[in-house]
Amino acid sequence: MKKFLFFCLLVATLSLPDRALAQNPRRHDTNFNGWYMYFGTHRLTDRWSLHTEFQLRRYKVITEPQQFMPRVAAVYSLSDRASVAAGYAYVHTYPYGDNPAREDFPEQRTYQQLQFRDNHGRFILQHRFRLEQRWVKFAGADDYTYLNRARYQFRTTLPLQGATLEDKEFYLGLYDEIFVNFGPNVTSNIFDQNRAYAAVGYRFHRDATLEVGYLHQHVAQRNGIWFESNHTLQVGLTYNLDFRKKTAPIPAP
Repeated sequence: MKKFLFFCLLVATLSLPDRALAQNPRRHDTNFNGWYMYFGTHRLTDRWSLHTEFQLRRYKVITEPQQFMPRVAAVYSLSDRASVAAGYAYVHTYPYGDNPAREDFPEQRTYQQLQFRDNHGRFILQHRFRLEQRWVKFAGADDYTYLNRARYQFRTTLPLQGATLEDKEFYLGLYDEIFVNFGPNVTSNIFDQNRAYAAVGYRFHRDATLEVGYLHQHVAQRNGIWFESNHTLQVGLTYNLDFRKKTAPIPAP
């Protein structure tokens, strides 16, 4: 794991060649956004679940559109602490910031995911590895461009009212996630973006939580010149449903 994190940091540092830096000095764009999100992983059987998700992302916190993204996936539980998933997302991006796209554009995306969860003392730890296959129709283009991307997220959750997280309690959520481009059609940057996040959450019950937090998103645009520093308010609601058939209790003799 340490070697992987070192590699990601090295890629981020060396993502722009010296020649490109000399000819095209970096320019920075600072934005203030708001992401409003729903997540639900719904149990169908003891092993299979359906993940549903919708994100509404706004520029200038709420006043202008930035993106919207529905996502769905089939999730298979390997154990109580590990799962794999495969899914699809549609992403629609609007012009925003100091270097906006000429017009809004769509993206079709498939992805595969491996997730581990563990406890270390009071901390709940989560590792998420994700591969994405992206078909992006950039502004002004006639055809879709195919791109590959790898993502790794490390998240920790810390209960604030006891040694374990229980219903009707607050918690602190922290994560960092790095995105790396690879394969054909990579242009100026292998490094795509990094997200650092901190939030306060409230657990209503085991299947329902609300988080409000701050995300700093550092994005390298494909031209290798513009880099975004996005300060983002995040509001996320998680509500899971259980569709498994309930076994009727055996009546007492």
